[in-house]
This record gives sequence, C-alpha cells and structure tokens, in this order.
Amino acid sequence: MEQRPRETSVRTTCAYCGVGCGVLAAPQADGSVTIAGDPAHPANFGRLCSKGSALGETLSLEERLLFPTIGGRPATWDEALGRVADVFAGTIAEHGPDSVALYVSGQLLTEDYYVANKLMKGFVGSANIDTNSRLCMASSVAGHRRAFGSDTVPGTYEDLERADLVVIVGANLAWCHPVIHQRIAAAKAARSDMRVVLIDPRRTATADIADLHLPIAADGDAALFAGLLRHLAGARAIDRDFVADHTGGFDAALCAADEFDIAAVAAATGLAPAHLRRFYDLFATTEKTVTVYSQGVNQSVCGTDKVNAIVNVHLATGRIGRPGMGPFSITGQPNAMGGREVGGMANMLAAHMEIEDPNHRALVQRFWQSPTIAARAGLKAVDMFRAVADGRIKALWIIGTNPVVSMPDADAVKAALAACPFVAVSDVVAKNDTLPFAHVALPAAAWGEKDGTVTNSERRISRQRAFLPLPGEARPDWWILTAVARRLGFGAAFAYGSAADIFDEHARLSAEENAGSRDFDIGGLAGLGQTGYDALHPVQWPVPGSAASADRAGDRRFFARGRFYHADGRARFVAVRPPLPEPLRTGGFLLNTGRVRDHWHTMTRTGLSARLSAHIAEPFAEIHPEDASRLRLGEADLVTIRSPQGAAIIRCLVTDRQRPGTVFAPMHWTGQFSSHGRIDAVVAPATDPVSGQPGLKATPVTLERFAAAWYGFAVTAHRPQTDGLDYFAMARAEAGWRMEIAGLAPLADPAGFAARLLGAEGDGDLLAYRDEAAGEHRFAAFGGERLSGALFLSRRPVAVSRVWAAGHLSQGAFVGRDRIRLLAGRGGVDRPDPGAVVCSCFAVGVNEIAAAVTSGRALTVEAVGAALKAGTNCGSCRSEIGAVIARTSERVPA
Repeated sequence: MEQRPRETSVRTTCAYCGVGCGVLAAPQADGSVTIAGDPAHPANFGRLCSKGSALGETLSLEERLLFPTIGGRPATWDEALGRVADVFAGTIAEHGPDSVALYVSGQLLTEDYYVANKLMKGFVGSANIDTNSRLCMASSVAGHRRAFGSDTVPGTYEDLERADLVVIVGANLAWCHPVIHQRIAAAKAARSDMRVVLIDPRRTATADIADLHLPIAADGDAALFAGLLRHLAGARAIDRDFVADHTGGFDAALCAADEFDIAAVAAATGLAPAHLRRFYDLFATTEKTVTVYSQGVNQSVCGTDKVNAIVNVHLATGRIGRPGMGPFSITGQPNAMGGREVGGMANMLAAHMEIEDPNHRALVQRFWQSPTIAARAGLKAVDMFRAVADGRIKALWIIGTNPVVSMPDADAVKAALAACPFVAVSDVVAKNDTLPFAHVALPAAAWGEKDGTVTNSERRISRQRAFLPLPGEARPDWWILTAVARRLGFGAAFAYGSAADIFDEHARLSAEENAGSRDFDIGGLAGLGQTGYDALHPVQWPVPGSAASADRAGDRRFFARGRFYHADGRARFVAVRPPLPEPLRTGGFLLNTGRVRDHWHTMTRTGLSARLSAHIAEPFAEIHPEDASRLRLGEADLVTIRSPQGAAIIRCLVTDRQRPGTVFAPMHWTGQFSSHGRIDAVVAPATDPVSGQPGLKATPVTLERFAAAWYGFAVTAHRPQTDGLDYFAMARAEAGWRMEIAGLAPLADPAGFAARLLGAEGDGDLLAYRDEAAGEHRFAAFGGERLSGALFLSRRPVAVSRVWAAGHLSQGAFVGRDRIRLLAGRGGVDRPDPGAVVCSCFAVGVNEIAAAVTSGRALTVEAVGAALKAGTNCGSCRSEIGAVIARTSERVPA
C-alpha cells in the first residue's frame, strides 16, 4: 500500500486481531482517512491484511450512537450516568455487590480495562467482571498458569521465522492472522529446510504452506500431544537436565501419556498412523520448534488440557524461551492481552496477580487504597449470563461487545437480557442485537477517536492514537467508567485527567513489591508524563523499573534459564488424560464455528465496508460432498442447522476441505445482516471445567435442507426492508446493498413483491421479464436514468454474478438497450463481469484471474500478482488464486 509522508500521518495500532499491526492514518481534507501499514512497527513492518487496509472505509458516522439514551429516548450525560450509578448503588445496597456485574471486551484499551477492573474489584467489592476474551483465550491463561505459575507467553513473533519446524494447531493463520502467516511463509520460502505442520480438522488456506496437514478429529489435540510426549521419551528426545533442574511432575505426566501409543492416538484423532509417525519424528528430531495455536485449541471443553499437553512437550525437550522455540498462543482480539495484564477477567487480579492469593489481594487493596477487595473469583461469562437469567444478577453493564450474537446458547442470553431488571450498554453503534435490551445506552469513542494502549500476542505494548475528533457526545470508555465511579462516591480514586494518568498508575502497580517475583512488570514505563506517553514507541514487556529486577531488562523471551513463577521456581508438567471421543447419534454432525477472511466478530465495523463484504457476503455451512449427497443437499441450497439450543439457516457450501460428519459455519452474522445467521444460537454452552471457556467448535447438530419454494437475489440503492421474508442475508455493495432471499411459499404476485422490495411502488419505473416455464422472474427499478434496484427470482438458487449485478448501482445512466441487457444478464456495454471477488485488497475477481491464466499472461500466483496486483498486499487470497489457476489450467487446451 502507498505510504503517506510521515508528517501527515498519525501512528496508531490496528483495531482487529491480536497481531497488533502498526497503522499510519492520514486524515484528508475531504474527510476521508488514508490507511497504510507502519513500516517501523515490529509486528508488521508495513504489511496490513485486507481488514486493516480497509479501516478507512469503516469510519463513517452513519451507524454511530452519538448521544446517551434512557429507554430509547435521548438523554443528557448527567441523566444517563446518574441512572446507571443510582441503579447500581441501589441494587448493591439491597442485594449485595455480587448482584451487579460488568461484561466487557478485548476491544477495550488497556486504560479502559484497568478502570473497569479497579471499580468492580476494589470499590464495588465483587469480581463479577468478565470479558468476551473468555470466549477467546481463557484456556491459554489457565494452561499457562498451571504450567508456569503465571500467564506468560514465552516467545516472540521472530521465533516463528527462526524455527526449523512450525506446528500450527487449530489456527487458520492465513485468514485470521494474515500478517503472521505471511511472515512464516516468507521465512519458509527463504529456507528450504524449514517445515510447517498444520493440525486442523479443515483443510484451510493455511494448508498451502504446510508440508503435512493432519485433519484431526474434534478435540483430538490432547491425545495427539500426549502421544507425542510418549514418543519423545521413547526416542530419547527428552532434555533430562532441563526437566531435572527446572520442572516438576514429569513422571506423572509421562505415566498418564503411556497408554497413548500410535494405535490409541490414531483411534482418538482419526489420523493415519503413518502421518502420526511422520509428525512425531519431525518433532523429535527438530530442536528449533515452535507450536503456535489459537481457537481450535482454546475453544474446547478440554481446552486447558490441550494447552498443557502442548506445553508439556516443550518443557520435556527444553524447547522454550530460546530463539525459534516454544509454545505460542496467538490471540484473536486487539487487546485480549492488555485485558489479562490489568486483571479484566473474573478470576484474575490486576498486574497478573492472583485473586486466590491473600497477599496479592492485600497488595492491590493497599495500592488502590480501596475500601474493599474481591475475596474470590467472580462469575465467568457463561455462568454470568446464567446468573442474569435466574435473577442473581439484577444490574448488568455491557461494554464494547455483542453477547446476543457471540455467546453460546445465544437465544438464552437474549432471553436473560430481556428479563434483567437493568441493562446498560456502552457501544459505538446505534443498532446491534444487544442494544434493544438496554435501559441506558452510552455512546463510546471508536477506533480513531480514542487514545490509549493495546498489547499484542508477543507482549508488545503499542499506542492507539486519536486522529479524529470525538463525534456528537461520544466519550472514551475510561471517562464513562470514572464518571459513574464518581457518582458512586469513589471520586478521589478515579480522578484521572487523561489515559496517560491511568497508564502511569497501571505501570506503577505492576512494579509494586515486584523484584522479579511476577512476570508482568512495566515499572520502567511509569512516570512518562503526557509527553512521554504521547511519544511512546511499541515496547515489549517486561520493562522493569527497579534495580532488584534489572537483570530482566532487555529479556525478550521467558524461561530459557527456567525461573518460572511457581513458588519453587519450577514449571509444572500436567498429567493430561484425554477424554475418549463420544460417538454421535446416527445422522448427527459436529458443528465447528470460526472466522472468515474479511469479516471480524459481529461485523459492526467490517460490515460497513462494501469491499470487505464482497468476498463472502452471506453466512454459509461447509459440508463434505459425501454428507451433502446423503442429505440431498445441492451446491447453494439453504440448510437448517439445529441443536437443542436453537437453529440457524445458512447457505450450503459443498467442499472436501471439510471432514465427513462435520460442518463449519462462521460466527459473524447477526440479526442486522441475516434472518437466521446467528450461529451461536445453535452452539451448546458447555465449558472447560478449569478455564470456563465454552466449547464453540464441537456442538452436536442435525442438518436438513431448507425447503425453499423460491430463491432471489437483489441489489438496491437503499437498505432493503426485510419484513415477512423467511430467509435473507444482506451486505453492503459499492453503491448500495446486495441481498439473498428465499421463501417457503410460492410468490402469488412476484411483480408486487419486487415493487415493494425495490421501492418502486410509487412513481418508480419498474421493468420486468418472466419465464414461467423456467420459474424465473427479473425486475429492474429506475429513478430517472439511474438503477435504483434489481431483483432476480428463480425456483433454484439464482445464478447471476453478484459482483456484476451490484456494480450496476454505480453506473451513471441506463438507457435504451442497456436496460434490456441488464435483465438478460449481460449488463451495460462497458461493464464486464469480474466474477466473485478473490482479492479484496485490490478488488480482483475470479473471472479476471481466469482470463489472465487463459491468455498465458499469468500461470503462477506470482505472475497473477504482477499482472493484476492480486495477492500482493496481505497475501491471504494467495491460496484461492492458486486454486483458480489450477481449475483454469485444466480447461485450457495444451
């Protein structure tokens, strides 16, 4: 991407995943903002993914919450804050501190998180503050604490490039962390002896850089790594000195793993014995090995054991804390790590201190000079919403997250909020699936407006800086929280004038009575003042400030020399006993949920970008061809996915990337964008017994074809009405909206339906075509010479090119034969069909790539990049480009 001159740009950090990429944001005179990667940031060195590149397209105020409301009516800040404080104070007085709760977000800045945690645990006196990070990385936290005595990520991104073997477990880096994926891919291209193993039930885009893909059965990871520990012992690959000098519990862990020979592991994982032996031999003989893992490990009812099974093999081989070695948990949110640092989860204290430790509780209370301190862990996310449902929690404040979409058993969460006596919601958007239940809505500052810090997956603290003014009456989250704290009578402890003041207190607390006894220490960043805070460069902790811990200064990795954080300084092996897989009932499936390339979370930001919606504009279910055939599901049919919790209706995508007996669906779609796309309404609320993290990737479900009588596709210049539709999924297009629709009953009046949907009931000009025999109807509505909408109806899924049709909304004038050509599916003279978007960064379609291949101009991914730019920015589309080349080459005559 073109770099802006430094003097016109503000250095900030991306709003999306845990990679923590540096961004240059340059506001322009016309109100737009130019976005580029920051070449000086050590996380990304100038590279951005498709989502990061499109940040400038998501900054409009069109969907924003710009003033407080009470009961849906506009209110002043004083009224809204007073209402929140009065209800919380009254509820605490009558029912005790555990009758209130905060549910917050990994998208908050560290300073926001710090204030929220301090308010609840030190002043309200309850640990009922949890976060959507519980859904993301709680099992990593629990596994780290069991093994290391602290929630420490030992390594760095550089280790992924320096390793000779990178084992990727349950992580589609190519789509979910594209910048890290490209760093690994570049390292592999530069070193022919570097190997990559992918362990994932699906053959994802990440498999393109893998030398070995292990399509493991759901929740087979613990058995796989238990078997690896057994193999390492048999292969004499154990580092006996490291184990003896720095660890405890090895014999018990090895004994627990003893039953997992190759045959037992094959049975538990569904993997071929030959592939298991190849992986085990690679691991045993490659010293410089990194195991990087994400949600496929964490989002499991046995996620903590999976984490410890992975950590066990690194402890056993001493491959930890040295360049190119170690377990590496990569987080999904921009500040999940910062939230962990300030204790923003129900079972943690600030500065990585432990709520179970009375000395830690006393230290934090003294430092805060607080009237109380929470004496025990609070309710974790799933249990918190159960407590809302059964009335134990009577006042809930939700900050920066959308639990009616993202929580498992989401319909139960929806019902709980509907019954809750008081719900406050702080958010940046005016509409989402959670806001209808808000008694008070508070307008928060968004990315580009707020100022603070975030911490990425390699422990690097970076600044998010404001480059836009606060719109309307929006305020930073820390400001809102401190305003409520003052009204609760705690003003002296929350008298912050800026985010810099909060960061300073956070840094000082990390160093309090910490002479190397705790991992998190940024005391060296205390006392920066506003000027130093404004100038802060990305920095990796620890940054100790005391002389007693000065020997840790400059350490980029942890644990190469032992020095773990259990009381005896040793790490702990955990004796993992993997569960045997439970057989599914006949005809059943396991539902796996996850992310897609160009959307993120519940689409409140990415859904604003037509470019990001062009790649995948509709929720879908990946189903193996054998299963689709058995269920008589055709490509692009609609399918109902059902569990005891609820149901979803989404598009069928038949692919051999999926394991038989399983189905994958993305978690992004909401009631704002789809009729039945909230997949977490289907997901069971079962949790890991240690971490409390829900298992979002293995819910038993049934599938059946949605018996649509008709299907439709529409493009409109206005946001279409959806009342009465049995199925819809909508997305932004270049100059309007695109929408998939379907109905269970035949349309009695297709023309009337088209007129209503396209807004052509009045003076609009509606052109129609019908083929009764084929069951097809096509309509186009015009306002003067411009297209205001088009609708294509059929008995089968509509075959028209979506990108081509949506592109006509921006065509200047439709006159004469151009209108007929549109209905005929051939469009305007100057508008060729680019096909479905493959490269979002440069809006390159499948037909354009195929044409370059057919012409002989581009026969490799690199050549396509040179000819069309596709795949040359974030690189996350490179596997799809390769697939297009392969398909097209098969059809080109030799």
